[in-house]
Amino acid sequence: MTDTAAASELPDSRPASHGHTQGSLAKLTLGAIGVVFGDIGTSPLYAFRETFAGHHPLTLDEIHIYGVLSLVFWSMMLVVTLKYVMILMRADNKGEGGSLALLALISRSGSGGSGGKRRWTAGIVLLGVFACALFYGDSMITPAISVLGAVEGLMVIETSLEPLVVPIAVVILVGLFLIQKAGTARVGILFGPVVTIYFATIAVLGTMSIMRDPTVLWALNPYYAVNFFFIDGWKAFLALGSVVLAVTGAEALYADMGHFGRRPIRTAWIYFVLPALMLNYLGQGVLLIGDPEAIQNPFYRLAPDWFRLPLVIVATLAAIIASQAVISGAFSVTQQAIQLGFIPRLSIQHTSAAAAGQIYIPVINWALMVMVILLVLFFQNSSNLAAAYGIAVTGAMLIDTCLLTVVLFSLWKWKPWIAVPLLALFYVVDTAYFAANLTKVPDGGWFPLLIGLVAFTLLTTWARGRQLMLARMREASMPVEIFVKSAANSATRVPGTAVFMTTSPDGVPHSLLHNLKHNKVLHERVMLLTVRIEDEPFIPDNERAEMTSLGSGFYRLVLRYGFMQDSDVPAALKQVESCGPEFKMMDTSFFLARQTLLTGGSKPGMALWREKLFSWMLRNAESAMEFFKLPPNRVVELGSQVEI
Repeated sequence: MTDTAAASELPDSRPASHGHTQGSLAKLTLGAIGVVFGDIGTSPLYAFRETFAGHHPLTLDEIHIYGVLSLVFWSMMLVVTLKYVMILMRADNKGEGGSLALLALISRSGSGGSGGKRRWTAGIVLLGVFACALFYGDSMITPAISVLGAVEGLMVIETSLEPLVVPIAVVILVGLFLIQKAGTARVGILFGPVVTIYFATIAVLGTMSIMRDPTVLWALNPYYAVNFFFIDGWKAFLALGSVVLAVTGAEALYADMGHFGRRPIRTAWIYFVLPALMLNYLGQGVLLIGDPEAIQNPFYRLAPDWFRLPLVIVATLAAIIASQAVISGAFSVTQQAIQLGFIPRLSIQHTSAAAAGQIYIPVINWALMVMVILLVLFFQNSSNLAAAYGIAVTGAMLIDTCLLTVVLFSLWKWKPWIAVPLLALFYVVDTAYFAANLTKVPDGGWFPLLIGLVAFTLLTTWARGRQLMLARMREASMPVEIFVKSAANSATRVPGTAVFMTTSPDGVPHSLLHNLKHNKVLHERVMLLTVRIEDEPFIPDNERAEMTSLGSGFYRLVLRYGFMQDSDVPAALKQVESCGPEFKMMDTSFFLARQTLLTGGSKPGMALWREKLFSWMLRNAESAMEFFKLPPNRVVELGSQVEI
């Protein structure tokens, strides 16, 4: 689902999503391999091992090994290839993918409907927000399990190195979070080649193992997966909880579509990543049939002794890149959620002048770092972490199927005889995976659920509180026509331009009323400015501004931005014409209202604890001055009190 990687290491490639030259396709495909497939690519480090030696061990015999290999292959075909690559990647919001982009698309299509349809859309919005909340739990576990799983290869080389595994993993992860502020533009160019070398390496190691017993290829037959359920149904069901680890990261294919385009991701998956992963899993299967003792770490045991240290280095680099992609994804999702009104304004820093998607959000970075380090110290190894991994992913995948249901019937108008069997298949697979993962809740699955619940509470409290606050302010506002007629004739006018920022495109801003009340003057040109974030990723410059003259030197300006764009108000004002002389920042004053919330009033909009939580979030949000890039020496803030 989730927008797992921001793909910001490469130049923006949106125009290329419609048509590629051969050169650009190859370049974008290489880039996609580095950014999109890191998470799913590091799954062989632990997924196959956990199925047999995890919290629900299986017998290491040919029937069970073939059954698990068949489940892994058909999970990749149904979940990744069919659901995400073939179908969901067609549901883009002006080129952008991911749950929030899809949610914005669905909301836009349902916003003009009847009351019943709007209520139905509200339920879908809550589902999409919960998928976004689950992603934060996932983005904490992925770096921890990937890096730990890679560094654990040192124990295969020399068992006495075991005490060093956790400290080395912590040092790598802390270093990774510390470099985020500088951006990854310089090293980002290496991501594609390094991950390509990693995939090629695991494919070759798998092939060498398969050559010892090519009959393992029969495991690709779905008969063995079905047979596994017939001979050992309960254990097969429990095994799904570990098998799903092989497809974690599938949602990244969809989330990163806006950066690389549909075709490069599809090409990389079908012709390179999928074969490499399956060759490695099949190779691990052959190894375990011949040597059940290798279950301690079949990924590294595939390699000859002399190659294990180089393999640890390559796998660790791939794990670091996978973690980087998830961290970038957390920044990207947070930016979208801020623009769509689910998260308060936060400080967003751009780390590259060339790549618009390359951003850094300090609060998210440090919160992730603390949680990831705590996870490593608490769980100690990748096997324990595997119990916590999976619930967030399967929950998000199930929600994506719910969103896909809306897309197929409401947006694409598919015929029921095609859509219903397909959706039934997806629901059966996703529900089975989710149910199997629920058995892991006591062993660690509680962690992503707890993080998801906390994030969901914060997201919905902010969205609801903001909605109530705007409604209360609208109730108390004066019609702008009446104000213009009375104020224009009575107030003294002074030279310059005053820009009053307001969230509502109707009525008179509180900051304008307060300014007139205390200073008793109006500027020659008064601009009532509203910044509106649309349900589309990008709004072209020529559609940015909507200007309305209200007479007597008053104007109403609406600036429209996409949810993937920065709201740079001074830059937009320079492009505005038809309202008198050109805007000069030294002659322009920006007036902002800073609301103070009164909780526990006579209008019960939310539970008291949620009102207090919203009030705390409001106090800690970044100021509109920084968020809209206003010049600090031209801003005046005026306080007002609001009761929700």
